[in-house]
Parts: sequence; C-alpha cells; structure tokens
Amino acid sequence: MGQGPAAKRSRSEHHHGDGDAPSFKMEDLPVDVQAVIMSLLPLKMAVRTSIVSKNWRMLWTFRCNLSFKGPRYLCENDTKIQQAKCIETVNCVIHQHSQIGINKFSIRCGLFEEDSVHLGRWIRFAASSKAKIIHLDLRFKDVFEEVNHLHLEALLDAQGSSFVRSLFLGGVVIKPHSAICGFTILRRLVLQSVTISGDFTGFLANCAALEDLEMIECSGLTNLIIPQQLDKLQHLLIDGMEVEMVEFYAADLSHFEYKGQVVPIVHHGCSKLEKATIMFSGKKGLAKAFTAVPSILPVKILNVQSVALSKYSQLQKLPTRPDGMFMHLRHMTCRIIVHSRPQEANYDIEVLQLAYCLDAAPQLETLQLNMFYVSSSGVSSAEVVGMRRHDHLKTVFMSGFRCYKAQIKLACCILGNASVLEKLTIEPRITGTRYLGDNTDLHKILPGVCEWAQLTSERFGKQWMLLRPSKTKDLFSTITSECRHRLWIIRNRSLWNAILLKFL
Repeated sequence: MGQGPAAKRSRSEHHHGDGDAPSFKMEDLPVDVQAVIMSLLPLKMAVRTSIVSKNWRMLWTFRCNLSFKGPRYLCENDTKIQQAKCIETVNCVIHQHSQIGINKFSIRCGLFEEDSVHLGRWIRFAASSKAKIIHLDLRFKDVFEEVNHLHLEALLDAQGSSFVRSLFLGGVVIKPHSAICGFTILRRLVLQSVTISGDFTGFLANCAALEDLEMIECSGLTNLIIPQQLDKLQHLLIDGMEVEMVEFYAADLSHFEYKGQVVPIVHHGCSKLEKATIMFSGKKGLAKAFTAVPSILPVKILNVQSVALSKYSQLQKLPTRPDGMFMHLRHMTCRIIVHSRPQEANYDIEVLQLAYCLDAAPQLETLQLNMFYVSSSGVSSAEVVGMRRHDHLKTVFMSGFRCYKAQIKLACCILGNASVLEKLTIEPRITGTRYLGDNTDLHKILPGVCEWAQLTSERFGKQWMLLRPSKTKDLFSTITSECRHRLWIIRNRSLWNAILLKFL
C-alpha cells in the first residue's frame, strides 16, 4: 500500500517527463489563426464554441463567411415567425461582428416590403466590411408581389468604390445608371426575379471586369444590350426574359445560354464561342435553334430544347451550305417535350425535325437525345424524313424511347446513315425532366421495345444497339423474367468480334 503513490508518480513521470512537449492549447496560436479555425465551423457551432473559454468569446466575430437562411415559401404556417427569427439573428450578428476580413455575406430569406428597413442595414454592413461575395436572395418562391427596393449606390464605400467580386440579387427592384462607376472589380453578376428600371446598359459599361452575367426572369427591359466595354465577358445567361431583342458585344465570350421566346439575337465578335444552350419556346423551336442565331455556328458543344405545343404542317429543311452549318460542332444534347393530342398527327414532328438538324452538323460525334411525351395519341406524322450520310457520328443515346412511330423513324434514319456508328443506346426511361412519374409503366413497354430492337438489329446488323432499362431492382427482376429469351449476340467481323445487346 505504501508503494502506491510512488508507483503512480513513477508512471506519471514516465508519461510526462521533462523531455515531453507541453500539451497543445488553442490559446497558444496567434489570434488570426484562431479566427481562421473558428471560421471553419458553422455559425451556430462557432457561437456555441465561444462559450467554452472566455478567451474565445470574441473569436466568432472575426468569421470571414456569414450565411443566413430563412423561410422561402409564404404557404408555410410559421413563415412570419421564422422570418422574424432570421431577421433578428442577422441583425444581432452584424451588430457584434468586427467587420474585418469579410469574404462572403449571404442571406437567403423571403422579405416582406414592410421589412425592407432591415435591407438597408444589411447592405451598409456588407459595404463597410468590404465583402467580396454578396448574395441577397429575398424572394418568396410562391409569391411575386413582394419586392424590395435596393440602391446599388449603397454597396459602395465612402470613396465610391466597391470590393465586391460576385453579386447575386434576387427579388428586388434596382435603378442602375451610368453614374455608378464603383464596381470596377465585379466579375460575376446574377440577377434573378429583379425589376430593372434605368440605364442598365450604361451601368454595365462601367463593369469592365465582368466575366459572368446571368439574368433570370428579370423584367423592366425592352431590349437587352450588352456594351462593348465588357470585353472580358466569358459566360452570358438569359433565361425567361420578356425582351424584344438581345444584342451584345463580347469578344471573349465562350459560353452563351438563351431560354425564352424567339427574338433577334445579335452577337458581335463571336470567334471564341465554344458552347451554346438555346431553348426556344413556341412553334418550330428546334429548327429555329439551328437557324435563328448565326453567331453560335462556331460552337463545339450545343444544348437545345424544344417544347412541341402546337403542330405545323411540314418539316423544315436546314441550309447545307458551309456558311450556314455547324462545322465545328462535336457534341450535342437535345431535349424534346411533345404535347400530343388524340387524333393529331403532327405534334411529334419535332422528333423528326432533328434528322434535318443533324444535316447541319456534319462533324458531330456524340448525340444525346432526351424525349418526353406528355401524352401519346398513338397517331404519328406521315412525314417522310431523310438524312444525309454522317461520317463522324459515333455515339448516340436516346432516352424516353417508347417505340412511337416518329422515334422509330428517327432511329432508323440514324442507323442507316451514320457510317461509323459505334454505339446506339436506347433508354425507355424518361430522363432529364421533372416528369419522372411516367416511368411507372416500364414493365409494359420494355418487351415491345426489346422486340423492336431485335428486329432492327437484324436489319442494320453492323451497328451496336444497347437497350438500357431502369436500374431499379424490382423492375429489373420483372424485365429479366419476361425478356430473358430476347438476349442475343450480333457478329460482324469488320467492326466487332462480338457485340452483345442485353439488359444492364
């Protein structure tokens, strides 16, 4: 018993001898390093952690990223309560914050017009703290009447300059003008559901460093003109804008996206354009995507979408002269949504129109086609479609393939004219759209699709056709039991030793 304390001291000295380094304490680190460590924690966790030690109590006030989230839907029962809590939290944090080293200041919370007094306080904090990234999304996603007026001048400091490099505004009203000259280092500007009144073109002319401009469902502009001063602009997105014309000067633009009604689009200086997304709504949307915007002809990657809401009498042949063709296009993604009606034959003509669109892209190598029929009448267009020979098309993927007549015509057209085709994948599942509920009847559709694939493979024996069903286990077991006898091997010595058409 007497040796007990000595033994304990011996063990203690063995583990904590004179040569051992002292235990690590966070307080031993420089204050700025402590602040960085604290900034890696979520805001609530950082505040709670500051209670552990009196030396840490103010560390959270040096956080460089401040992000707040509140209610976004008015239909929720406790929207007002949650919104009030969010506003109180934001006001409390910015009141105690050191305003030093702010990198990002973000608020995602629906804001009523009567609460806009808080918006001015938040903007002044963001400006005085020299925030580099400002994200203010004040929209209620289910209501569009609530708007808040935001003065862009409030984002400037006392010297009339701004440190903002990325600015997102949602659900506000702005009045830009050419006298606002402080956003000289702004590189990214995103406006969503913003009402614009004023000289927007003059304002943009003073944002010479802008590289990314995105405008989504904004209003107030009749014509959208991007001035030539934006010579560093690389990405331009225009989505759901009710404008009558789009004109832009951007020599360095590499990615252009437009979604909306067919309007004149004029691009001056498009030599560096490599990728484009065109989604026209209305009649002949697919054909117009290939003809209405000549400035996208140099692209290598093209995404197009068409919503067939009304029928039209005949297919539109596209120009096949070199100055009207996509000579550099290598990869294309196309989404076609068909609203067919009983006894109406020409609603699915958009699917057939793609064959003529492919004629305008002789160098195309990869095609992804996503099709969705909102309803199918079983009646198809009687149009006879033709397609030129393709010597570069190697891979084709078609989703939403249900053996509708227009789909069959297009698939056979591709199989018959793509001389170097390596793989054609048909996927009965609907992909790339919100209407995924129509995949419930796959067990009824797949046997017929599989039978068509077998007959077509025998007709075009040199091509590889791969049928890829849903990967759900229950559906896979049903398909396997019903269609096991439909698996076969196609042999062609000139292309492949063995090409297996099977379910994955």
